[in-house]
Amino acid sequence: MSKKNTTHTSNKTKPIRDKTDWARVRAMTDSEIEHAVAGDPETFIPDAKWFEQAKIVMPKIKETVTLRLDPDILQWFKHDGRGYQTRINAVLRAFVEAQVHKVR
Repeated sequence: MSKKNTTHTSNKTKPIRDKTDWARVRAMTDSEIEHAVAGDPETFIPDAKWFEQAKIVMPKIKETVTLRLDPDILQWFKHDGRGYQTRINAVLRAFVEAQVHKVR
């Protein structure tokens, strides 16, 4: 097996803590659940008009790289848990876009 296709994992991975109160959810009626969902500002329920205008966009395939980062920088991105690589990518993308749009 080539080094390029080798993945290393760590047994230091922290389990994701589920914060859902499942006993409370199971005790709710359908009407209570619908009311809770409707009152959540982050809820998005697409309607027919949304589906008419929707476009399917396939995500770009990301390239696997090895990147050396200062330990404190990596810890800062990992502080919020899963998705730290996506956050690093978003910061790098914002920097690149700012440079591209910079007036020279």
